[in-house]
Amino acid sequence: MGKQRRNVPVTLNADMGEAVGIHSFGHDEVLLEFVDTINVAGGMHAGDPSAISHIVTQAIGRGVTVGAHPGLPDIAGFGRREMVLNAEEVRDLIRYQTGAVAAFVEAAGSRLHHIKPHGALFGMLSRDEELMDAACDVALQYEVPVFGLPGTAHERVALRRGVPFVSEFYVDLDYNDDGTIIVNRSGRMRAVEEVEERARQALIEGTTFSITGKEIEVRPESFCVHSDVPNAPEVAAVIRRVVQLAE
Repeated sequence: MGKQRRNVPVTLNADMGEAVGIHSFGHDEVLLEFVDTINVAGGMHAGDPSAISHIVTQAIGRGVTVGAHPGLPDIAGFGRREMVLNAEEVRDLIRYQTGAVAAFVEAAGSRLHHIKPHGALFGMLSRDEELMDAACDVALQYEVPVFGLPGTAHERVALRRGVPFVSEFYVDLDYNDDGTIIVNRSGRMRAVEEVEERARQALIEGTTFSITGKEIEVRPESFCVHSDVPNAPEVAAVIRRVVQLAE
């Protein structure tokens, strides 16, 4: 496959504000130097009012846009364990957390940029159109795009509902043969050489390899870097360089 034509600049995003009280996770402050937009936890899988306020203020002060990162109500499992929920419950969870983040964004003089579900909820919505419909209800309420995986229920439902969709690519997670991602319980170290190779292949060829070695199509409009990956700043720096060279 030849080099993809892109109508929008490729961005970098990262999940942030995933702290609870005195317990914090990730490399938030350092990653703000590399990313264009962030996804802020809304208090269910992680995050509390002070954590949200701090990272939102820091991001907006540096010209970084802020989106909501709603997750499942599972602090012990960091929102990375699936739950059985109906569409109404999913809608309420996403609306509750998105409203919390949006309030702090508005207080800082900006507006919410997007919604990107977290962890296991992200995976659930990629497979279930009814649940993704519930997420789109909230995106339409706030008039923001949703970030997700191309070729899955994320994109299909967003397009059907008229919600702008931003296609993500993950250099620090593995892919299944169907183009969905494998959500790990904790961030895993990725060699920067591997990151660079995967990022370049995704940008130039529009493909990546699944865990079985199958070549699958991807469309990286935004690269995600998980802040809890031990070498997240190095990963972000490499991706930024690859994107700049490809422009």
